[in-house]
Amino acid sequence: MGIQRIESVIYSIDDLDECVRFYDDFGLLLVERTDDHAVFETLTGQTLHLDAWPSPLLPPPVEDGPTLREVVWGVDTQEELDRIVAAAGKDREVRASADGVHHTVDETGFGVGLTLARPKPAPVVPRPANALGSVNRWNSALEPIERVRPLRMCHVALNIPKPGKEEAVAFYTDRLGFRPTDVVEPMGVFMQAPGDDDQHTALLCHRPDRAGINHIAYEVPGFDDVIEGGNHMIEHGWREARRLGRHTVGSNVFRFLHAPSGGRVEYAADMDRVDDSYETRVHVTTPPHHIWALRTNRDNEAS
Repeated sequence: MGIQRIESVIYSIDDLDECVRFYDDFGLLLVERTDDHAVFETLTGQTLHLDAWPSPLLPPPVEDGPTLREVVWGVDTQEELDRIVAAAGKDREVRASADGVHHTVDETGFGVGLTLARPKPAPVVPRPANALGSVNRWNSALEPIERVRPLRMCHVALNIPKPGKEEAVAFYTDRLGFRPTDVVEPMGVFMQAPGDDDQHTALLCHRPDRAGINHIAYEVPGFDDVIEGGNHMIEHGWREARRLGRHTVGSNVFRFLHAPSGGRVEYAADMDRVDDSYETRVHVTTPPHHIWALRTNRDNEAS
C-alpha cells in the first residue's frame, strides 16, 4: 500500500529546556533526554526529536529560528519502502542511515525520511455521550480528564512558496504516492497518504515568498480532550494561536498553540475519514477557515 503515517519529526531548536517543558505539558511522553537532545513519543509510537545541535546530515533549515527539519514517513512493507525510495531518488540523492531511515529532500527544502512503520496499539474508548433517543451513560457522572495524551500525529502542514507549487505537490503525489483530497487553488493542497483514512495527512500551504513549518496536528480521543488539553496549556503559561473551532475542510475540532520549537501544534479530534470513493474536490475560492469558532459577548466589547 505505501506510506501509512508520520513516523517521526525532527526540529532544530534554541532552548531545549523550554521545548521539553512545552511538549511535556502538551501530553507527549518523554523517552530520552541529554544536554542537547530530547525525544518524545505519542501513544502510538511516533517520535518527536528536539535537537539543539542537529545532525549535519539534515538539509539546511528553510527558515530562521527554531523550525522543522525533517518529516519521516512510515511505510507498511519493505517492498513498498524499496519502491518509494527508488521513486524519490530519480533526480535527487537518497542516503540510508544505520537506523533504517532513507533521507532525502523535497522541492521546498524540507527533509523527507522514509522507513518502515512501527505502530503501537492505542485502543480508544470514546467517552459515552447522551442525547434524546441515544443514551450511552446511565447512573454515572463524567469526571475531568486528568491528563490529555495525544494518540498520534495525524497531519503536518508546511508553508511553501507559491512559485513552483505544482512541482512541490508533484513530489508528494508522483514520488511518494499521496493523493490530493481537497485542492484549494488560492491556498494549498490537502493530501492523503495511501495507508491513511484521514481526509488529509499532509497540507502544503501556498505562501507568496516564504517556506516554513505551519503546524503539526495531534489527534486526541474527543472534543473534551481538545478543550481540556488547551486549557491545561494556557494554565501553564503557553499562548493559544487560534480560538477553539471546527474546520471546514476536514471537519475536525481544533485548538492551536504556538510552539517554542517553531510553528504551532494542534489538538485535533473528529477528523473526516475518507476512502477511495472520495473524489478530489477543487475549490476555486478558499472556503471559510472554520464551520464555527468560539465566540462570546465580550467579542463585541471595546478593548
